[in-house]
Amino acid sequence: MTAGPIAIVGAGLAGLRAAETLRREGYEGKLTVIGDEAHQPYDRPPLSKQVLTGWVASDHTTLPRLENLDDVDWELGHRAVGLDLAEKKIVLDDGRDVPYDRCLIATGVRARPWFNEAEAELDGMFVVHTTDDSRALRTRLAAKPKRVLVIGGGFTGSEVASVCRMLDIDVTLVELAPAPLSGALGGVIGAIAADMQRDAGVDLRTGVRVDAIEGDERGRVAGVRLSDGTHLDVDVVVVALGGIRNTEWLTGSRLAASALGIGCDAGCRAFDGNAIVTDDVFVAGDVARFPHPIYGYQMMTLEHWRNALIQAEIAAHNMISAEADRRPHVSVPWFWSIQFEVNIKSVGVPTIADQVVVTQGSTDDRRFVAAYGLDGTIVAAVSFNAGRYLEYYERQIQEAAAFPPVLDEVGQATGDDPVPAAFPPQSELTNRPTVVLTGHSPTEMRVERKFPEE
Repeated sequence: MTAGPIAIVGAGLAGLRAAETLRREGYEGKLTVIGDEAHQPYDRPPLSKQVLTGWVASDHTTLPRLENLDDVDWELGHRAVGLDLAEKKIVLDDGRDVPYDRCLIATGVRARPWFNEAEAELDGMFVVHTTDDSRALRTRLAAKPKRVLVIGGGFTGSEVASVCRMLDIDVTLVELAPAPLSGALGGVIGAIAADMQRDAGVDLRTGVRVDAIEGDERGRVAGVRLSDGTHLDVDVVVVALGGIRNTEWLTGSRLAASALGIGCDAGCRAFDGNAIVTDDVFVAGDVARFPHPIYGYQMMTLEHWRNALIQAEIAAHNMISAEADRRPHVSVPWFWSIQFEVNIKSVGVPTIADQVVVTQGSTDDRRFVAAYGLDGTIVAAVSFNAGRYLEYYERQIQEAAAFPPVLDEVGQATGDDPVPAAFPPQSELTNRPTVVLTGHSPTEMRVERKFPEE
């Protein structure tokens, strides 16, 4: 176990959980947590849901402490601007250095801004990523704008549209794809989400983009022009076009850092620019780009709450453990969303699938489960108001079970046949060995190769 100083760059969920894990597993050395926001670590999922509705105040989302961290040096409100691998130090925006023996990078993502800087500065333009973002948008929604425009039909955009309808605010959602959520769940399930939004009163415009955002003489949002020639009068615009991974500060550090994330192995050890693994820099959370064995060792990033939690625990454990005691990050991903009175949950990685089948329940009732397959193997499942079944599908994914799944152990089977999942075009995967996961805890799982029967 290292006794030298440890620095964590990123004071979100991953950074907090890593610090707690280090203390819980016996690390007693100097521990520094660096965060560019002045706030203590807080929970982000409520920001686009409960905070916007007013059910929860934005300053009531602070994450609970599972360990005593009173002796941690919290460098909040200070941004890391450089990393020196040779000198083993982190450079802060005020010129100070933070030395480390081990370093964990958990800098996450930030909201992608509107591309036109002049339009982005108009009064009434919002993103939803930080607690300050959510507080500002909540104030504007409470003032009952005439119409809100949401740009982007992913989970955040759809959740914002849902909140608007809950508050009886007229809302238009613009999505370039044929349906909302289609990038995450595919066109088949996206079409169900589209019907759900329109039934709730959302003015859903698909297959179009926003060409211009117009302001009035006082610099406030007044309207938008769409690519189909439509003009809309709106006074609030929420940009929900995904995130940008916070890796720019690592330019010149010699780490494998890019807009795609920071490359690392399954043990969360960062790669340098030559793809050689380091032994003193680790990565966790939304910014980590790692190989997942059950998905063909494809390098992937997962911007999910549960992934950040588990990966941070594994990274922290490996930072202070001998080589023989280190663990891989191979747990099956989960994520969830609440919108339009529907609880959507997902297990696995739907986006790599080539087929989907509704296996249980009724899409008309919006209470169903859909399984996703790739090359005859189940890779994911998504539920609408039927999350109690997902543990079964998680076991199927861990065991590299056949697709479509055999539903001997669950009820309400539909008997439907698989259809193309209708995802946007994906790059071809290579090297697709089949593996199964063993172990009981997500932080202690191991990989075993599954050989085809002869």
